[in-house]
Amino acid sequence: MIPVVMPTYARADIAFERGEGAWLWTIDGRRFLDFGAGVAVTNLGHCHPKLVAALQDQAAKLWHTSNLYRVPGQEKVAAKLVANTFADTVFFCNSGAEANECAIKMARKYHYDCGDKDRTEIICATGAFHGRTLATVAAGGQEKHMKGFDPQMPGFVHVPYGNLNALRDAISEKTAAILVEPVQGEGGIVPGDPDYLRRLRAAADEFGVLLIFDEVQTGMGRTGALFAHQSMDVAPDIMPVAKGLGGGFPVGACLATEKAAKGMVAGAHGSTFGGNPLAMAVAETVLDVMLEPGFMDAVQAKAAKLRQGLDAVAARHGAVIEQVRGSGLMIGIKTRIPNTEFQSRLMANGLLTVGAGDNVVRLLPPLIIGDAEIAEALAIIDRTCQEVTP
Repeated sequence: MIPVVMPTYARADIAFERGEGAWLWTIDGRRFLDFGAGVAVTNLGHCHPKLVAALQDQAAKLWHTSNLYRVPGQEKVAAKLVANTFADTVFFCNSGAEANECAIKMARKYHYDCGDKDRTEIICATGAFHGRTLATVAAGGQEKHMKGFDPQMPGFVHVPYGNLNALRDAISEKTAAILVEPVQGEGGIVPGDPDYLRRLRAAADEFGVLLIFDEVQTGMGRTGALFAHQSMDVAPDIMPVAKGLGGGFPVGACLATEKAAKGMVAGAHGSTFGGNPLAMAVAETVLDVMLEPGFMDAVQAKAAKLRQGLDAVAARHGAVIEQVRGSGLMIGIKTRIPNTEFQSRLMANGLLTVGAGDNVVRLLPPLIIGDAEIAEALAIIDRTCQEVTP
């Protein structure tokens, strides 16, 4: 008999009732160090007092009016995003998949309005992940996500991630945009070489196509900058974001230049719940905290400390850990045993992580972790490696 909750997730048999900072407590009182952060969502930790206050204050005033009317919170959050990024304008939605859908539609509409109605194809990278809708699974191109959902939505071309020659060869008179993650997350924490990303910008300009950076997972401080591309001296035309933008409250956004968004006029796109007052109150507070002087410097320092410790653990346990890679507090441990086994062992020892492709275990801790949490995580990983050493 099918469960009352549709069984679309391979859930661990564990349930949490409260959290604080980087810690979670189960309903039976066990405590876990959360280095998954709800899959890079709770970037400011659990129950951050400023986020709690913002949500409670707004909840007592107004929850929803729809986008038939002005939403002042949207104007505030959009202004802060524009002031701190390449973008000129922002569309608000509810998730990363929706943000990517908006980006895809925007790119196609741009060329349509420019008179190039055949420019509909998006060049994407192998190993990518852009969401679970029919369009975004086609953009990701991974068989495990598309199996059983034929016919596959057309309009997406895939080339190896990091291979500029293959990408340039794929550009044709049908190409509308290039869509890549600055660091591939679900694909196994694969950082894009800064030179590769800069050359993508040059190729997009050369051939008159739009460049889309999917920063749903890499954004909101995850790599030590507000957005990953900002530390690489390159900027996209369109950028989907979500996850950490709401610190745990569902909110997504699609940022764009004025040029790229020229076709996004009234009626071109919409969202019933997107940018509602509750989401905007939380998102504004998340931005305020992350834009405080020294916040990103602290993230970079914590990331360096964690990475140094992980490299040391990997050096001691080469029979278990093949490689440590990533950017900022978006780190992947490629294991020589099944990553699912390693992840389960870590959880049994009190550390929550997230699996990824290429036999990788992701570490995505809250950006507010302290030295004590870093030391605890390293000790658990080291102990787990000792337990599973062949």
